[in-house]
Amino acid sequence: MRDTKDHKSTGRRPNPAMRKLEPTCKPPIGAVMRKLSANEAQRLRLRLVELLECLYSPSFSRAGAEKRFAPAIDESASRGPRPVSGRLDAKTGRPRSLSRDEEVDLFMRFNYCRFRMMKILKAHAGRRLTAAATRELLKWDQAALDIRDEIVQANLGLVPSMVERSRLTGVDFAELISEGQLALLRSVGKFDCSRGFKFSTYACRAILTSISRAVALMARHRARYPTEYDPDLQKGDLIELRREEIEAFCMQELRGILAENSADLTVAERRILSERYGMRGGRKNPADSKTLRQVAEVFGVTKERVRQIQNKALAKLREVLDEQVFAA
Repeated sequence: MRDTKDHKSTGRRPNPAMRKLEPTCKPPIGAVMRKLSANEAQRLRLRLVELLECLYSPSFSRAGAEKRFAPAIDESASRGPRPVSGRLDAKTGRPRSLSRDEEVDLFMRFNYCRFRMMKILKAHAGRRLTAAATRELLKWDQAALDIRDEIVQANLGLVPSMVERSRLTGVDFAELISEGQLALLRSVGKFDCSRGFKFSTYACRAILTSISRAVALMARHRARYPTEYDPDLQKGDLIELRREEIEAFCMQELRGILAENSADLTVAERRILSERYGMRGGRKNPADSKTLRQVAEVFGVTKERVRQIQNKALAKLREVLDEQVFAA
Protein backbone atom coordinates (compact mmCIF):
# COMPACT_ATOMS: atom_id res chain seq x y z
CA MET A 1 0.00 0.00 0.00
CA ARG A 2 1.40 3.34 -1.00
CA ASP A 3 0.62 6.55 0.83
CA THR A 4 1.81 9.32 -1.45
CA LYS A 5 1.49 13.04 -1.85
CA ASP A 6 0.41 14.75 -5.02
CA HIS A 7 3.91 15.23 -6.45
CA LYS A 8 3.17 14.77 -10.14
CA SER A 9 5.30 16.66 -12.59
CA THR A 10 2.55 18.92 -13.90
CA GLY A 11 4.48 22.17 -13.70
CA ARG A 12 2.35 23.35 -10.77
CA ARG A 13 3.35 23.52 -7.14
CA PRO A 14 2.11 20.32 -5.48
CA ASN A 15 -0.45 20.57 -2.71
CA PRO A 16 1.25 19.22 0.44
CA ALA A 17 -2.13 18.52 2.10
CA MET A 18 -3.27 16.00 -0.53
CA ARG A 19 -2.61 12.39 0.44
CA LYS A 20 -3.34 9.37 -1.70
CA LEU A 21 -3.53 5.70 -0.87
CA GLU A 22 -3.76 2.60 -3.04
CA PRO A 23 -5.35 -0.20 -0.99
CA THR A 24 -3.63 -3.58 -0.99
CA CYS A 25 -5.54 -5.30 1.82
CA LYS A 26 -7.79 -8.27 1.08
CA PRO A 27 -11.54 -8.56 1.69
CA PRO A 28 -12.72 -10.29 4.88
CA ILE A 29 -13.58 -13.98 5.05
CA GLY A 30 -16.76 -15.27 3.47
CA ALA A 31 -18.65 -15.47 6.77
CA VAL A 32 -18.17 -11.73 7.30
CA MET A 33 -19.08 -10.88 3.69
CA ARG A 34 -22.34 -12.84 3.93
CA LYS A 35 -23.46 -10.72 6.87
CA LEU A 36 -23.16 -7.53 4.80
CA SER A 37 -26.02 -6.09 2.81
CA ALA A 38 -25.74 -5.81 -0.97
CA ASN A 39 -25.01 -2.08 -0.67
CA GLU A 40 -22.35 -2.62 1.98
CA ALA A 41 -20.66 -5.40 -0.02
CA GLN A 42 -20.55 -3.20 -3.11
CA ARG A 43 -19.12 -0.24 -1.19
CA LEU A 44 -16.50 -2.47 0.42
CA ARG A 45 -15.37 -3.88 -2.93
CA LEU A 46 -15.01 -0.37 -4.36
CA ARG A 47 -13.10 0.82 -1.33
CA LEU A 48 -10.59 -2.02 -1.67
CA VAL A 49 -9.76 -1.26 -5.31
CA GLU A 50 -10.21 2.50 -5.79
CA LEU A 51 -7.58 5.11 -5.06
CA LEU A 52 -8.42 6.93 -1.82
CA GLU A 53 -7.64 10.65 -1.52
CA CYS A 54 -7.67 12.86 1.54
CA LEU A 55 -6.87 16.52 2.14
CA TYR A 56 -4.97 16.07 5.39
CA SER A 57 -5.09 18.57 8.22
CA PRO A 58 -2.76 18.41 11.26
CA SER A 59 -5.86 18.65 13.47
CA PHE A 60 -6.80 15.12 12.39
CA SER A 61 -3.91 13.69 14.42
CA ARG A 62 -4.44 15.77 17.54
CA ALA A 63 -6.07 14.58 20.72
CA GLY A 64 -9.84 14.97 20.70
CA ALA A 65 -10.13 14.90 16.89
CA GLU A 66 -12.57 12.00 16.91
CA LYS A 67 -14.71 13.67 19.55
CA ARG A 68 -14.89 16.78 17.40
CA PHE A 69 -15.96 14.92 14.26
CA ALA A 70 -17.90 12.10 15.95
CA PRO A 71 -21.48 13.55 15.80
CA ALA A 72 -21.76 13.10 12.02
CA ILE A 73 -20.35 9.57 12.29
CA ASP A 74 -22.70 8.43 15.04
CA GLU A 75 -25.73 9.89 13.32
CA SER A 76 -25.03 8.24 9.96
CA ALA A 77 -24.08 4.91 11.54
CA SER A 78 -27.30 4.68 13.54
CA ARG A 79 -29.71 5.73 10.83
CA GLY A 80 -27.89 4.88 7.62
CA PRO A 81 -27.79 7.33 4.71
CA ARG A 82 -29.39 10.54 5.90
CA PRO A 83 -30.83 13.48 3.95
CA VAL A 84 -29.70 17.05 4.43
CA SER A 85 -30.70 17.87 7.99
CA GLY A 86 -30.60 21.17 9.81
CA ARG A 87 -29.77 23.12 6.65
CA LEU A 88 -33.18 23.26 4.95
CA ASP A 89 -34.88 26.47 3.94
CA ALA A 90 -37.83 27.08 6.26
CA LYS A 91 -40.07 28.33 3.42
CA THR A 92 -39.23 26.03 0.50
CA GLY A 93 -38.04 22.96 2.40
CA ARG A 94 -35.09 22.68 0.03
CA PRO A 95 -31.39 22.69 0.96
CA ARG A 96 -30.22 26.24 1.49
CA SER A 97 -26.81 27.67 0.66
CA LEU A 98 -24.07 26.91 3.15
CA SER A 99 -22.24 29.62 5.00
CA ARG A 100 -18.46 29.75 4.99
CA ASP A 101 -18.21 28.22 8.47
CA GLU A 102 -20.69 25.47 7.60
CA GLU A 103 -18.71 24.59 4.49
CA VAL A 104 -15.43 24.41 6.39
CA ASP A 105 -17.04 22.21 9.02
CA LEU A 106 -18.47 19.80 6.45
CA PHE A 107 -15.27 19.53 4.42
CA MET A 108 -13.20 18.97 7.55
CA ARG A 109 -15.55 16.17 8.59
CA PHE A 110 -15.53 14.71 5.08
CA ASN A 111 -11.72 14.57 4.90
CA TYR A 112 -11.46 13.30 8.45
CA CYS A 113 -13.68 10.36 7.49
CA ARG A 114 -11.34 9.56 4.63
CA PHE A 115 -8.34 9.98 6.91
CA ARG A 116 -9.77 7.36 9.28
CA MET A 117 -10.43 5.04 6.35
CA MET A 118 -6.81 5.42 5.30
CA LYS A 119 -5.64 4.43 8.77
CA ILE A 120 -7.71 1.24 8.66
CA LEU A 121 -6.48 0.30 5.19
CA LYS A 122 -2.88 1.02 6.19
CA ALA A 123 -3.14 -1.13 9.28
CA HIS A 124 -4.25 -4.10 7.17
CA ALA A 125 -1.87 -3.60 4.24
CA GLY A 126 -1.37 -6.92 2.47
CA ARG A 127 -3.60 -8.70 5.00
CA ARG A 128 -7.25 -9.67 5.16
CA LEU A 129 -9.66 -7.27 6.84
CA THR A 130 -11.08 -8.42 10.15
CA ALA A 131 -14.78 -8.23 10.96
CA ALA A 132 -14.24 -5.27 13.30
CA ALA A 133 -12.10 -3.43 10.75
CA THR A 134 -14.73 -4.05 8.06
CA ARG A 135 -17.48 -2.57 10.21
CA GLU A 136 -15.32 0.42 11.08
CA LEU A 137 -14.33 1.00 7.45
CA LEU A 138 -17.93 0.87 6.26
CA LYS A 139 -19.02 3.21 9.05
CA TRP A 140 -16.55 5.91 8.06
CA ASP A 141 -17.23 5.34 4.37
CA GLN A 142 -20.98 5.81 4.89
CA ALA A 143 -20.34 8.96 6.91
CA ALA A 144 -18.16 10.37 4.11
CA LEU A 145 -20.87 9.63 1.54
CA ASP A 146 -23.52 11.31 3.70
CA ILE A 147 -21.43 14.44 4.11
CA ARG A 148 -20.60 14.50 0.41
CA ASP A 149 -24.30 14.22 -0.46
CA GLU A 150 -25.09 17.08 1.89
CA ILE A 151 -22.52 19.30 0.19
CA VAL A 152 -23.71 18.33 -3.28
CA GLN A 153 -27.38 18.90 -2.44
CA ALA A 154 -26.62 22.37 -1.13
CA ASN A 155 -24.73 23.26 -4.34
CA LEU A 156 -26.78 21.38 -6.90
CA GLY A 157 -28.19 24.61 -8.30
CA LEU A 158 -24.75 25.51 -9.64
CA VAL A 159 -25.02 22.95 -12.43
CA PRO A 160 -27.99 24.38 -14.41
CA SER A 161 -26.64 27.88 -13.82
CA MET A 162 -23.30 26.98 -15.37
CA VAL A 163 -24.98 25.14 -18.25
CA GLU A 164 -27.05 28.22 -19.07
CA ARG A 165 -24.02 30.43 -18.67
CA SER A 166 -22.04 28.36 -21.18
CA ARG A 167 -24.66 29.22 -23.87
CA LEU A 168 -23.92 26.10 -25.86
CA THR A 169 -26.24 25.17 -28.71
CA GLY A 170 -26.74 21.93 -30.56
CA VAL A 171 -26.03 19.84 -27.45
CA ASP A 172 -28.60 17.94 -25.42
CA PHE A 173 -29.35 19.86 -22.21
CA ALA A 174 -29.71 16.64 -20.19
CA GLU A 175 -26.22 15.49 -21.22
CA LEU A 176 -24.70 18.79 -20.08
CA ILE A 177 -26.54 18.54 -16.76
CA SER A 178 -25.22 15.01 -16.29
CA GLU A 179 -21.64 16.11 -17.01
CA GLY A 180 -21.99 19.04 -14.64
CA GLN A 181 -23.30 16.90 -11.80
CA LEU A 182 -20.44 14.44 -12.20
CA ALA A 183 -17.99 17.35 -12.09
CA LEU A 184 -19.68 18.61 -8.92
CA LEU A 185 -19.24 15.21 -7.26
CA ARG A 186 -15.55 15.09 -8.20
CA SER A 187 -15.03 18.62 -6.89
CA VAL A 188 -15.98 17.64 -3.36
CA GLY A 189 -12.98 15.32 -3.06
CA LYS A 190 -10.55 17.88 -4.49
CA PHE A 191 -11.61 21.08 -2.72
CA ASP A 192 -9.23 22.50 -0.10
CA CYS A 193 -11.26 24.61 2.31
CA SER A 194 -8.08 25.91 4.01
CA ARG A 195 -7.34 28.22 1.07
CA GLY A 196 -10.15 30.58 2.09
CA PHE A 197 -12.36 30.30 -1.00
CA LYS A 198 -16.00 29.26 -1.18
CA PHE A 199 -16.69 25.84 -2.62
CA SER A 200 -19.01 27.34 -5.24
CA THR A 201 -16.08 29.30 -6.72
CA TYR A 202 -14.06 26.12 -7.21
CA ALA A 203 -17.03 23.99 -8.31
CA CYS A 204 -18.24 26.46 -10.94
CA ARG A 205 -14.87 26.42 -12.63
CA ALA A 206 -14.75 22.62 -12.52
CA ILE A 207 -18.27 22.35 -13.95
CA LEU A 208 -17.51 24.72 -16.83
CA THR A 209 -14.29 22.86 -17.61
CA SER A 210 -16.07 19.50 -17.61
CA ILE A 211 -18.85 20.81 -19.84
CA SER A 212 -16.34 22.27 -22.31
CA ARG A 213 -14.48 18.98 -22.51
CA ALA A 214 -17.72 17.05 -22.99
CA VAL A 215 -18.80 19.37 -25.80
CA ALA A 216 -15.40 19.00 -27.49
CA LEU A 217 -15.69 15.20 -27.33
CA MET A 218 -19.24 15.35 -28.72
CA ALA A 219 -18.09 17.58 -31.59
CA ARG A 220 -15.27 15.15 -32.37
CA HIS A 221 -17.75 12.27 -32.29
CA ARG A 222 -20.15 14.08 -34.65
CA ALA A 223 -17.33 14.83 -37.06
CA ARG A 224 -16.58 11.12 -37.23
CA TYR A 225 -20.18 9.91 -37.05
CA PRO A 226 -22.39 12.68 -38.50
CA THR A 227 -25.60 10.63 -38.19
CA GLU A 228 -27.31 10.33 -34.83
CA TYR A 229 -27.76 6.86 -33.41
CA ASP A 230 -30.77 5.13 -34.90
CA PRO A 231 -31.47 1.48 -34.02
CA ASP A 232 -33.05 0.90 -37.43
CA LEU A 233 -29.84 1.98 -39.15
CA GLN A 234 -27.75 -0.35 -37.04
CA LYS A 235 -29.56 -3.46 -38.30
CA GLY A 236 -28.19 -4.94 -41.50
CA ASP A 237 -30.35 -6.68 -44.13
CA LEU A 238 -27.89 -9.48 -44.90
CA ILE A 239 -30.01 -12.12 -43.14
CA GLU A 240 -33.17 -11.03 -44.95
CA LEU A 241 -31.43 -11.05 -48.30
CA ARG A 242 -29.98 -14.47 -47.63
CA ARG A 243 -33.39 -15.79 -46.62
CA GLU A 244 -34.96 -14.42 -49.81
CA GLU A 245 -32.27 -16.10 -51.91
CA ILE A 246 -32.89 -19.43 -50.17
CA GLU A 247 -36.66 -19.12 -50.60
CA ALA A 248 -36.29 -18.31 -54.30
CA PHE A 249 -33.96 -21.27 -54.78
CA CYS A 250 -36.31 -23.61 -52.91
CA MET A 251 -39.31 -22.48 -54.95
CA GLN A 252 -37.39 -23.10 -58.16
CA GLU A 253 -36.41 -26.57 -56.99
CA LEU A 254 -39.97 -27.27 -55.86
CA ARG A 255 -41.36 -26.42 -59.28
CA GLY A 256 -38.91 -28.85 -60.84
CA ILE A 257 -39.86 -31.60 -58.37
CA LEU A 258 -43.56 -31.13 -59.09
CA ALA A 259 -43.04 -30.95 -62.84
CA GLU A 260 -40.98 -34.14 -62.93
CA ASN A 261 -42.81 -35.77 -59.99
CA SER A 262 -39.47 -36.61 -58.42
CA ALA A 263 -41.22 -37.21 -55.09
CA ASP A 264 -43.43 -40.03 -56.53
CA LEU A 265 -46.66 -38.30 -55.57
CA THR A 266 -49.87 -40.16 -56.27
CA VAL A 267 -52.62 -38.64 -58.39
CA ALA A 268 -54.69 -37.92 -55.26
CA GLU A 269 -51.77 -36.26 -53.52
CA ARG A 270 -50.99 -34.03 -56.50
CA ARG A 271 -54.64 -33.00 -56.90
CA ILE A 272 -55.05 -32.23 -53.20
CA LEU A 273 -51.87 -30.11 -53.16
CA SER A 274 -53.03 -28.36 -56.30
CA GLU A 275 -56.42 -27.50 -54.76
CA ARG A 276 -55.06 -26.78 -51.29
CA TYR A 277 -52.25 -24.39 -52.25
CA GLY A 278 -53.44 -23.18 -55.67
CA MET A 279 -50.65 -24.92 -57.60
CA ARG A 280 -51.16 -24.87 -61.33
CA GLY A 281 -48.43 -26.05 -63.66
CA GLY A 282 -45.85 -26.10 -60.87
CA ARG A 283 -46.62 -22.53 -59.84
CA LYS A 284 -48.33 -21.39 -56.67
CA ASN A 285 -51.20 -18.93 -56.85
CA PRO A 286 -52.39 -17.93 -53.32
CA ALA A 287 -55.66 -16.61 -54.74
CA ASP A 288 -56.69 -20.14 -55.83
CA SER A 289 -55.83 -21.80 -52.49
CA LYS A 290 -58.62 -23.48 -50.52
CA THR A 291 -59.18 -24.49 -46.93
CA LEU A 292 -59.21 -28.11 -45.81
CA ARG A 293 -63.01 -28.05 -45.61
CA GLN A 294 -63.35 -26.72 -49.17
CA VAL A 295 -60.97 -29.35 -50.53
CA ALA A 296 -62.87 -32.05 -48.63
CA GLU A 297 -66.13 -30.95 -50.28
CA VAL A 298 -64.50 -31.12 -53.73
CA PHE A 299 -63.26 -34.70 -53.20
CA GLY A 300 -66.20 -35.89 -51.10
CA VAL A 301 -64.10 -36.99 -48.15
CA THR A 302 -63.64 -35.77 -44.59
CA LYS A 303 -61.46 -32.83 -43.69
CA GLU A 304 -59.25 -35.09 -41.57
CA ARG A 305 -58.60 -37.39 -44.55
CA VAL A 306 -57.56 -34.41 -46.68
CA ARG A 307 -55.18 -33.30 -43.96
CA GLN A 308 -53.57 -36.77 -43.77
CA ILE A 309 -53.01 -36.94 -47.55
CA GLN A 310 -51.68 -33.39 -47.57
CA ASN A 311 -49.15 -34.05 -44.79
CA LYS A 312 -47.98 -37.26 -46.46
CA ALA A 313 -47.43 -35.43 -49.75
CA LEU A 314 -45.61 -32.55 -48.06
CA ALA A 315 -43.31 -35.01 -46.28
CA LYS A 316 -42.36 -36.55 -49.64
CA LEU A 317 -41.68 -33.13 -51.14
CA ARG A 318 -39.65 -32.03 -48.11
CA GLU A 319 -37.46 -35.11 -48.23
CA VAL A 320 -36.59 -34.67 -51.91
CA LEU A 321 -36.18 -30.91 -51.53
CA ASP A 322 -33.78 -31.30 -48.60
CA GLU A 323 -31.64 -33.69 -50.59
CA GLN A 324 -31.39 -31.33 -53.54
CA VAL A 325 -30.80 -28.22 -51.41
CA PHE A 326 -28.01 -29.85 -49.39
CA ALA A 327 -26.51 -31.32 -52.55
CA ALA A 328 -26.37 -27.80 -54.03
